[in-house]
Amino acid sequence: MGQCYGKTIPTTENDATTSATTTTMVVSANQNQTPLPPSTPGNGSMPVKNTPGRSSHPSPWPSPYPHGVSASPLPAGVSPSPARASTPRRFFRRPFPPPSPAKHIKASLAKRLGGGKPKESTIPEERGTEPEQSLDKSFGYNKNFGAKYELGKEVGRGHFGHTCSARGKKGELKDQQVAVKIISKAKMTTAISIEDVRREVKILKALSGHKHLVKFCDACEDVNNVYIVMELCEGGELLDRILARGGRYTEEDAKAIVVQILSVVAFCHLQGVVHRDLKPENFLFTSGRDDADMRLIDFGLSDFIRPDERLNDIVGSAYYVAPEVLHRSYSLEADIWSIGVISYILLCGSRPFWARTESGIFRAVLRSDPNFDDLPWPSVSPEAKDFVKRLLNKDYRKRMTAVQALSKLVVPILSFKIVCRY
Repeated sequence: MGQCYGKTIPTTENDATTSATTTTMVVSANQNQTPLPPSTPGNGSMPVKNTPGRSSHPSPWPSPYPHGVSASPLPAGVSPSPARASTPRRFFRRPFPPPSPAKHIKASLAKRLGGGKPKESTIPEERGTEPEQSLDKSFGYNKNFGAKYELGKEVGRGHFGHTCSARGKKGELKDQQVAVKIISKAKMTTAISIEDVRREVKILKALSGHKHLVKFCDACEDVNNVYIVMELCEGGELLDRILARGGRYTEEDAKAIVVQILSVVAFCHLQGVVHRDLKPENFLFTSGRDDADMRLIDFGLSDFIRPDERLNDIVGSAYYVAPEVLHRSYSLEADIWSIGVISYILLCGSRPFWARTESGIFRAVLRSDPNFDDLPWPSVSPEAKDFVKRLLNKDYRKRMTAVQALSKLVVPILSFKIVCRY
């Protein structure tokens, strides 16, 4: 990731002449620079005007050389080393678009799954990039999964594993239906991916007991897989119910859903856990009834966080990611933004930020504001619109916390019930 700038290279005949060509440089985060061929009318490219070292347009992406090219750490006369990846041969008009944060998400997934290219330098590699043979894949869980459970059909699949239904053979779960998340050890090619599994089990154990949190039952392992045994939710995803309703909930039905979401998220935040992947696909209903309770699942990207701590790795799902996540400095407020996106979808049936590509979605999240003018928003109550706007505030410091948002919905209901009883 980086920024482009133009560098004027004068001709050898006369440095002061105006017959200069423009070479486009791409400055990446690792200080590798790749010059493109000079743009001349004879090589099929349009001539490009000289561009300044610093654009006059503000950009949320800090430059590695805030004072221009002269701040480069390379000695005078030393040409930059070529970049590993080829640079597209095209010129950009000012203002330059910000680099795509999608590359960070893909790089993060590659690091977790072990799919990234190995570094070709002698610089010590980061934590978790050791060769596979040096990794300890022993988790210390029970090794008798086959004796305790009988696997059934597959019920779901994600980035890091798949989930199957199962039946308990003995013990407390005998003849009970459970869900088993199966994570292949063959995919754990980095220390980070192994630590993610350990942390997911640790978080599930720490948060066990809340009404709207999936119940953790057991963790097992064998030579090939890790098995996380949880409560089986047979009512389907929240997303399926949104689609079944034609994309819209009434305000009262949407409030009932959002109250359950805020209740479990507030519980997680009070325990020092940020989920980081809240979306309708990660909320399951316990049964097919309309009034069935929901359960929050999938803590694979979750993490423990201190009150004064800021996280910087970009994780989550594109449509629900908060602006501060793309800026690589976020905390618990990122979950509140995701709840705001879910609330917006429940009330109008469409996403507040949309584009055809991940880069376009991220650009919309950073620059655009949700639309509250088109149908059906004119028929939505001002209180509901204000509630969603306060969740989708781009300034995380002005965004409501989970407890504040929950009290805004629950306290009027309790007051109304008390008045009616009186």
